Amino acid sequence: MSRLKRIAGQDLRAGFKAGGRDCGTSVPQGLLKAARKSGQLNLSGRNLSEGLKHLDCNSNLLETIPPELAGMESLELLYLRRNKLRFLPEFPSCSLLKELHVGENQIEMLEAEHLKHLNSILVLDLRDNKLKSVPDEIILLRSLERLDLSNNDISSLPYSLGNLHLKFLALEGNPLRTIRREIISKGTQEVLKYLRSKIKDDGPSQSESATETAMTLPSESRVNIHAIITLKILDYSDKQATLIPDEVFDAVKSNIVTSINFSKNQLCEIPKRMVELKEMVSDVDLSFNKLSFISLELCVLQKLTFLDLRNNFLNSLPEEMESLVRLQTINLSFNRFKMLPEVLYRIFTLETILISNNQVGSVDPQKMKMMENLTTLDLQNNDLLQIPPELGNCVNLRTLLLDGNPFRVPRAAILMKGTAAILEYLRDRIPT
Repeated sequence: MSRLKRIAGQDLRAGFKAGGRDCGTSVPQGLLKAARKSGQLNLSGRNLSEGLKHLDCNSNLLETIPPELAGMESLELLYLRRNKLRFLPEFPSCSLLKELHVGENQIEMLEAEHLKHLNSILVLDLRDNKLKSVPDEIILLRSLERLDLSNNDISSLPYSLGNLHLKFLALEGNPLRTIRREIISKGTQEVLKYLRSKIKDDGPSQSESATETAMTLPSESRVNIHAIITLKILDYSDKQATLIPDEVFDAVKSNIVTSINFSKNQLCEIPKRMVELKEMVSDVDLSFNKLSFISLELCVLQKLTFLDLRNNFLNSLPEEMESLVRLQTINLSFNRFKMLPEVLYRIFTLETILISNNQVGSVDPQKMKMMENLTTLDLQNNDLLQIPPELGNCVNLRTLLLDGNPFRVPRAAILMKGTAAILEYLRDRIPT
């Protein structure tokens, strides 16, 4: 993701950046004051729509968005976090919109008309709102890869959600009654698998049953061929297996596979045949295994963007992981790391590092500041005795989680105020 000039809070006056160049168009201070006072941002007559790809309107108390914004045909990435929106805006002209971030608003309802224009959406961030339900029409978002619904009031999910090809689904902080916490803790693919199973429980048609039987050959009875063909997932999870059988990899044949799920097994090493899928796999889930080291088979997956290694026995990562030049999210929670692995500082595409529940005793704020794409860092429940004030200079962080560490400052009252307050507190303590 390219660097954005922020249009958030007091930085609303900074120039837009579009198509990789400065547009030369700016929002004056008077417009900022009017937006904060009225809850509306008036962009009329400012000729901002042509070529604008990235727009950040975070933290501006907006209650609505202007029609000029909804009509920006070239818009690909839009941030509207920390405003006062009560409904998900409609974007009838934004056919290229790939990421929509509307977390920390007051959105209470999500309906079909709010979704019907989001044909190209890959990332939809709805965390920290007041949503009570998700409509069945969520299935319309065929391109959706990442959906964040955490910290809402959602009590149930539509089973049709299981048919989306999601790589990441966040549900924490919801009063869900229809999905056990145990299933949610297993991760995205297990939740989707559960939802799909409920569709079948409700009575699949005879033709659907016949199709699944026909696609599962006797010699491949342990392999989910249906998932390979329709979902592009190689799934051999929850088998308690010490090795992945050859028949699992053989089942791929000429099919395209973008995700591997070998979680909840007893693997002590990375399956060597994973290298056969290096040209296509983008998501790998090896969580809940017995891995104590990462072999080079994983480091050759050049298209890897999402890697889940939580709940293993890892205490280090190989330097060769620096070759994962597309990696965006890594989950290392519940391992045995005593420091943030040095190689992570050199993977500049990383946006999310989850390394809670380890024994991490220090982080390097100078190196972390160079990670300009890093927006989420979870360091909860580690052994941090102090938080370096220079970490406050990592201004791109939108989520910094530090609870459950033995440090005395920042105090709990500061932590409860959220990431922005933590970073400001740390910056104020930098020696001059």
